[in-house]
Amino acid sequence: MTQISKILVVFALLFTGLVYGQQDPHYTQYMYNQNILNPAYAGSGSELSVALLGRTQWVGIEGAPDTQTLNIHSQLGSPLGMGVGLSVLNDQIGPAKETNIGLDASYTFQVSEQGLLSFGLKGTYNMLRVDLNGGVLTNDEGDVLFAEDVQDNAPNVGAGLYFRTDRFYAGLSVPNILENHIYTLVSDNDIQDVSDKMHWFGTLGYVFDLNENLKLKPSTMVKMVQGAPISLDLNASLFINDKFEIGLSWREGDSIDAIIGIQASPDIRIGYAYDHTLTNLGDYNSGSHELMLLFDLNFNKKFIKSPRFF
Repeated sequence: MTQISKILVVFALLFTGLVYGQQDPHYTQYMYNQNILNPAYAGSGSELSVALLGRTQWVGIEGAPDTQTLNIHSQLGSPLGMGVGLSVLNDQIGPAKETNIGLDASYTFQVSEQGLLSFGLKGTYNMLRVDLNGGVLTNDEGDVLFAEDVQDNAPNVGAGLYFRTDRFYAGLSVPNILENHIYTLVSDNDIQDVSDKMHWFGTLGYVFDLNENLKLKPSTMVKMVQGAPISLDLNASLFINDKFEIGLSWREGDSIDAIIGIQASPDIRIGYAYDHTLTNLGDYNSGSHELMLLFDLNFNKKFIKSPRFF
């Protein structure tokens, strides 16, 4: 095992909440994948929306984070009223593997001529496994830190608000409210309890018309968690003929990212993002890759679907 991998393992244990989606996951294409973080987003798109996303982080570092998500949500009858969602997240960092299954329910009200406000609730079940005795750390026998595997299953609940028009969105959410105890670390007579931490997420975006064929969409995501610096994402994307998206993102103190999106058909969107690491960790990896497939299915053919910007 390389030194970098050992650092990742210790990082995963000391901050095991990070294994729960790396302290709730970061996605570069978060604007199309919001109900992972905000249950009020469920039902905000077409009659049925299905998103598949895979993220490979810090390519070249053994044991670096690798994440896959399946995200399904739908309106129940009309844009107003109930929406439901299902999400499955699989996340691995070093020997730590986590699976998170979430169910979302939302209710949408019309609050202005064009504005819709949704309130959502989320229920999740997290399954964490950290395999420390499966030959991963054979050179560290006798170290109390790596004496036994970690296994933990825990339910959680979350809530969120989401306001939208056809050009603007704003969201506020707490996907995990309960601070579940995960692991007790005993080393050199020092006892440390590791718990899942509550995260606040704020999102905001707007689409401007530059001319008949060109649109600009600035957006941002802010993440706040106790004991860690505020995380800020800033993004700006250009839409060409409502079919092609080219964007740049900046994640404070972490990376600069490029986004490419193609509306392959009225129902299918393909997105790719590349993150270039700005920290010293960038000396040991060749960046992060994120691929997304988004299916928006409308079964009512009389309904004219607007272009998808978020």
